[in-house]
Amino acid sequence: MKVVVYCSAKDAIPEEYLALGDELGTWIGENGHTLIYGGATGGLMTRTSNAAKAAGATVIGVIPPRIKAAGRKADNCDELYMVQNMSERKQIMRDMADVIVCLPGSYGTLDEMMDATSSAIVGEHHKKTFVLNYKGFYEPLKQQIALMRSLHFIPEQEAYKPIFVDTLEEFYTQISNL
Repeated sequence: MKVVVYCSAKDAIPEEYLALGDELGTWIGENGHTLIYGGATGGLMTRTSNAAKAAGATVIGVIPPRIKAAGRKADNCDELYMVQNMSERKQIMRDMADVIVCLPGSYGTLDEMMDATSSAIVGEHHKKTFVLNYKGFYEPLKQQIALMRSLHFIPEQEAYKPIFVDTLEEFYTQISNL
């Protein structure tokens, strides 16, 4: 299975969040899956890709020139796709994915998560998007979604929506049932 991981590239985040990358990357490799990620260095990107590679996974990176020019290109990718911009990066990653996992992150992670969700809503794909709500990290987002639903901006019965999980173990259980 090709697992796309969207996540933070910041090093200054708490260690317990960085450790999520170690755990998920190890699971990807030990279970014979392929990691597809942003191909950059830093934070959860580095930890997830290094752990996946160490556990035997094929690691695929997708990176635009501005990130490469900033000296942030990862050196652990088995395959590296150079794309023109962030929009193309999201498209390529989504197209290659069998499943999408969103770890804690910032604007880029939220952008990728919303892109995966909105493109599925309009029928561009039918891939599951899992959001790791570790220690309630995405609770404010869940509250915003509930507000949008209560005001009918989101239909009561959504045809597609991200799947929030509180632990990686919950993700592993759900993914094994697909």
